[in-house]
Amino acid sequence: MAEKTFHITAETGIHARPATQLVNKASQYSSDVTLTYKQKTVNLKSIMGVMSLGVGQGAEVTIKAEGSDADDALKGIEEVIKEGLGE
Repeated sequence: MAEKTFHITAETGIHARPATQLVNKASQYSSDVTLTYKQKTVNLKSIMGVMSLGVGQGAEVTIKAEGSDADDALKGIEEVIKEGLGE
């Protein structure tokens, strides 16, 4: 299992477009990928789940990947986040 916490710096947080980018990236991997925010955990491959969290600017989120390509999944998702969504 791979896990990493990110700080969301984008003014709009994780709104529709970045949520779609994260879901699309997570869906490229066979591992189970989850996003946790405020003690709520959702499947990162579900756009409705991600949007339901209402992640805003300044939020801390934890992404976990579990499976055969967990490390690759986490690296790919980290690239998406660092492209202007957070650090």
